[in-house]
Amino acid sequence: MPYPIDVKEEAILLRKRGYSIKEVAAKLSIAQSTSSLWLSSIILSSKAQERLSQRKIIGQYKSIFIRKKAREENRVILERTASEMLSTIPFSKMLAKLCCSLIWWCEGNKNLTSVKFTSSDPSLISNFLYLLRVGFKVDESKLRALVHIHEYHNNETQKQFWSKITDIPLNQFHRSYLKPNTGKRFKENYPGCLALVYYDASVAKELEAIYNVFSKSRGVR
Repeated sequence: MPYPIDVKEEAILLRKRGYSIKEVAAKLSIAQSTSSLWLSSIILSSKAQERLSQRKIIGQYKSIFIRKKAREENRVILERTASEMLSTIPFSKMLAKLCCSLIWWCEGNKNLTSVKFTSSDPSLISNFLYLLRVGFKVDESKLRALVHIHEYHNNETQKQFWSKITDIPLNQFHRSYLKPNTGKRFKENYPGCLALVYYDASVAKELEAIYNVFSKSRGVR
């Protein structure tokens, strides 16, 4: 479709002002292929190039924002779905034992003389202990904790942090283990690592048995 000469002239003017080929096409309601044909050979001034660069940066920010918003909306939908699903599953002592055994199998020590579990994730530590306490008759006096810290940590601060997370009194914490550190790497907000021990071999063996039977029932060897 032929366009009036004044449309082409306005397109050239806009291009020289630093409008992109796509922007010109949209502004003048012409085909982008036509805009490209008319404007690809136009030499841009430094001012026009600067405008294009700024528009590109703004476009990138907009694109990042849109993707971030989409991810957040998707997360909300997934969590709502998960909440609805979990509300249909009756929570019981047996379910707590199963979940505890699965988590323990992933992160725990399998020597079976005691229940050992190590992680730097406060949420994982808290959830494991919750399931252990619900699923089994836990003797709180048999729980021990060992904090692994770096030189940049404050020992007492980290022990108090983990004591609050686990609800294990400080007098049941071992002397903290100082992990070697070159000083070149500093993990901001890193709480250190916590090693939990529950001195009850019977619970460790039951956790293993639950996991083994569950695995076999799913056909996993």
